[in-house]
Amino acid sequence: MKIALCIEYNGSNYFGWQAQTKKSKKTIQYYVDLAISKISNEKISTVCAGRTDTGVHAINQIIHFNTLSKRKDESWINGINSLLPNDIRVKKIFHVDESFHARYSATSRKYRYVIYNDFLLPPFINDLVLHYKKKLDIVNIKRSIKFLLGKQDFSSFRSSRCQSSSPIKTIKEVKIEVIKKFIIIDIMADSFLYHMVRNIVGTLLDIGIHKFKPIHIKHLISIKDRSKASKMISSSGLYLFNVNYSKKYKINTNNKDFYLC
Repeated sequence: MKIALCIEYNGSNYFGWQAQTKKSKKTIQYYVDLAISKISNEKISTVCAGRTDTGVHAINQIIHFNTLSKRKDESWINGINSLLPNDIRVKKIFHVDESFHARYSATSRKYRYVIYNDFLLPPFINDLVLHYKKKLDIVNIKRSIKFLLGKQDFSSFRSSRCQSSSPIKTIKEVKIEVIKKFIIIDIMADSFLYHMVRNIVGTLLDIGIHKFKPIHIKHLISIKDRSKASKMISSSGLYLFNVNYSKKYKINTNNKDFYLC
């Protein structure tokens, strides 16, 4: 039997999703696999839709695992949550067929980057947003969005440790919303390169302070040179916001959840 779960977590205290040899006890996957293994009474190794990096959060991360155990849905959710740290939670459970794969069945992923644009940062949202003090020209940033859309070579936004076989990705949607002092940037693509969102947002911020013109995005994509793009920004404001699948899998998440705004 194959089960998929929708989970959310605050990634501030962890070395990302992926269990590692030396730091395995400080990853999201370590705690999730351990909790599911105890509830199912068997060794479980989960697969996730997007392997979030150190400090990155998730609102709707999708994972799957195989099990021989049978439990009621509420027993799975309540049992796993009772064994997880209080900054990791299972939200929903889905029963999927054997063709489902949390990563390879995904048709798109949406990441959200949250910026708090003011001189002073409220202490209770520390590590959950990027604190950016300089005033940003949102209109200027929005003018650059069109150059990101479509199937393109994003080598200029690809970090050196990226293991993707190709730098070509398709960005399907970019949205920017301002809610009081919060600036929310959503980027949806078929898949992403390593640190791609953080590198793109870093460049958008430089456009927002008039360091570059909006067309600079088009120039960066054409030259395929990471050294010419802006610095990578902090992981603290980055969230895996949603993962989309074919309707046949019936993976329905509440992608309107966002507690800061």
